[in-house]
Amino acid sequence: MIELTIEQRRRSLGGGLEVGRVLPHARRRMVGPFIFFDHLGPLDLSQGVDRHVDVRPHPHIGLSTVTYLFSGEIMHRDSLGSEQAVRPDAVNWMTAGRGITHSERFEKARAMGDHLHGIQAWVALPHEAEESAPSFAHLAGEDLPHWTEAGLHGQLIAGSAYGLTAAARTHSPLFYVHLELAASTRAELPAAYPERALYIARGRIHLDHQEYEAGRMLVVSPDSTWFEAVEPSTVMLLGGEPVGERFLLWNFVSSSKERLTQAAMDWQAGRMKLPDADHDEFIPLPAGTLPPQTPPAT
Repeated sequence: MIELTIEQRRRSLGGGLEVGRVLPHARRRMVGPFIFFDHLGPLDLSQGVDRHVDVRPHPHIGLSTVTYLFSGEIMHRDSLGSEQAVRPDAVNWMTAGRGITHSERFEKARAMGDHLHGIQAWVALPHEAEESAPSFAHLAGEDLPHWTEAGLHGQLIAGSAYGLTAAARTHSPLFYVHLELAASTRAELPAAYPERALYIARGRIHLDHQEYEAGRMLVVSPDSTWFEAVEPSTVMLLGGEPVGERFLLWNFVSSSKERLTQAAMDWQAGRMKLPDADHDEFIPLPAGTLPPQTPPAT
């Protein structure tokens, strides 16, 4: 049974770059620990594309960012000194913990043009890990568990599902899966988690006697066990154990509103280190992020 259908909403990241925002949603802020889910592209970037399309250095706390591409290339640089291109079927897993900054540049596109298509997700950290040390891990496609059946190819990006466990370090029980399905192929939904959803990135599927097209996330109840591709389709499966209520403020996630305000003030005051290899510019704190300051009594 489908509990909720969420259609992506177009959102601008600035510089002409648009994404399909899925989570958070007014009726469903999280699925397990997944608190943010953007569909990037499909988008053609021409050779010599302007640097304003890049995502300049910006900060995070209290979450892990997960970048996964179907096509194209993004160059990641962060304040730990990491410098890593993410390419199709590989994963960049960055845990912000108490604080990290990073940039995402389209350098391959600038040099030769590119076709960009992928998913960017945020995973909220449990209470005991919200202030952990930041870290970064890159896992190449051959290092991710994968399997092939009749009409189906699957890759486990993170967590545990289908008897497999991915290598990326996670801080709470979850699963994140990429499936490629031929028409008329059935796929089983992982059953061992209280919150589950699937997102149709390409194609069309059949679930609970209805058909659904690309750009939709289906949040499913525990009794849903399978779905079928109506045409060749790319589907992402995600979910896990809830981690409790979380608040968002710009790029920050926390169980504490006060901690969010402190993070915003730290960024505004320049107290968060920029990436060593990308420190000449950054995204300023958006106007209105912090509440007006009360002037001192005279």
